[in-house]
Amino acid sequence: MIMKTVIIASGIVTCALALAGTVRAGESVAGKWTAQFDSQIGVQKYTYEFKVDGTNLTGRATGIRDNGTNDVAITEGKINQDEISFVEALRFDDNDIRIEYTGKVSGDEIKLHRKVGDFAEEDLVAKRIKTATTASGIQRAKTADTNSPPAKP
Repeated sequence: MIMKTVIIASGIVTCALALAGTVRAGESVAGKWTAQFDSQIGVQKYTYEFKVDGTNLTGRATGIRDNGTNDVAITEGKINQDEISFVEALRFDDNDIRIEYTGKVSGDEIKLHRKVGDFAEEDLVAKRIKTATTASGIQRAKTADTNSPPAKP
């Protein structure tokens, strides 16, 4: 009787820990991330906005490159512990291109591998865009420092 209770309790604890890890990872991925990388078509700057519902990942991928901008929905997104995968369905020069991402989350970075159709692959690191709360309680994204002079009093 005691052995049966221990086995059941162990199973419940194991399941709870597995679910807790998934929720924690999902919560850590939700938000905005930015990346910049060199590709066959030049330097690309991306912003990824991730939304998490259990193990499902959705959101948007916005890319800026020399010859245009794209803003598309993230599809087929999954998160499992610290592993992430999703698809960006891109339209480029009247061609539909499937871009598959796989990666690993580590704190405020996601190391991603990006497979562009059957003709290109890149590795990149996305970094979390941190937000700062103002005195009024409104969150604002921290932006990169600029070389502009300080404001005059």
